[in-house]
Amino acid sequence: MSLWTAILLGAVAAYLTKLSGYAVPARWLANPRTTRVAAAVTVALLSALTVMNTFAAGAGLAVDARLASLAAAALALWLRLPFLLVVLLGAGAAALLRGWVV
Repeated sequence: MSLWTAILLGAVAAYLTKLSGYAVPARWLANPRTTRVAAAVTVALLSALTVMNTFAAGAGLAVDARLASLAAAALALWLRLPFLLVVLLGAGAAALLRGWVV
């Protein structure tokens, strides 16, 4: 299978998945339980992605500057700093630990 075939198949699968959402009855979407579950799944997936990107190193686990970057960004979020500052503090923490900034 060529790269373009895989890309086109992925695009078709994504489109069909999105299109299948229109087949869900409206009363299912109006259910408060469905709303709570959808919100919880979104947070869980984002948390899992963050953890994987922080600790994954190939097939193993790593504790490096990414963990300090996450901790600095989490502290900045907890202090309710502006998002741009959160990103800059996280990047700065990683840069300091990796020795990029003297």
